[in-house]
Amino acid sequence: MQIVADSWLWIIGQINSIEVNTVSSIFKLCLSLILGCIVGFERKRKGQMAGVRTFALIAMGATLSMILSIYVPQEYLGLKNGDPGRIAAQVVTGIGFLGAGAIIQMKGSVRGLTTAAGIWVIAAIGMAVGVGLYTTAIITTILILIVLVSMEKWEHIVGAGAESRIIRIKLSVIAEDINGYREVLSRNHVQLTNVYVEYDYDLPVTRLNLVVLVRERTNYLKLFAELKTVKPTLAISLGTQVSI
Repeated sequence: MQIVADSWLWIIGQINSIEVNTVSSIFKLCLSLILGCIVGFERKRKGQMAGVRTFALIAMGATLSMILSIYVPQEYLGLKNGDPGRIAAQVVTGIGFLGAGAIIQMKGSVRGLTTAAGIWVIAAIGMAVGVGLYTTAIITTILILIVLVSMEKWEHIVGAGAESRIIRIKLSVIAEDINGYREVLSRNHVQLTNVYVEYDYDLPVTRLNLVVLVRERTNYLKLFAELKTVKPTLAISLGTQVSI
């Protein structure tokens, strides 16, 4: 038993040593791997492109960069505390390219900002593990999960996160007012912010572009069904401001 206890004390001492060694390096890489996988699993569960493998690799890469930043001055310059600001400083800059790659812009709708922020913070967690801030890294990971999971549920409950959209309506008549549409939107808790109208008197056809603020919980099928009954309708579609 004494041998086992002594072995554990030696391992813990190696892990907590400020000097880079094999035991602490392996422990740091394994810990950053686990923390990266935890955050990556949550992102992959939401259908994001950056998932478990991406976040794990980013976390381990940041940790390894920090280890190298400490190891090189210790080994070749004799500096016991190393110089962690050298190589690791480039991680913050380089991680921006990965974050930008996670952001998708399509027809004016931007997606992936949360994943990009997750990539940035998981790199910081990896760097924290690299300098031995294990408790801080673990607590930060827990806080990330709280933000990504609990905060999302809270947003859905309170109906936060209104987005600007365009409801395009094509009518088979010349519409002289939109009061009926205002009433339908108000009943469905959709805020009308602007209106664009195009008349084609030869057909006759009216094209309405209603700029609205909608919530994530908006039932578009129900909304469109009610909008259709206001005036003779040929088509209804949902778009963004860019598509006007």
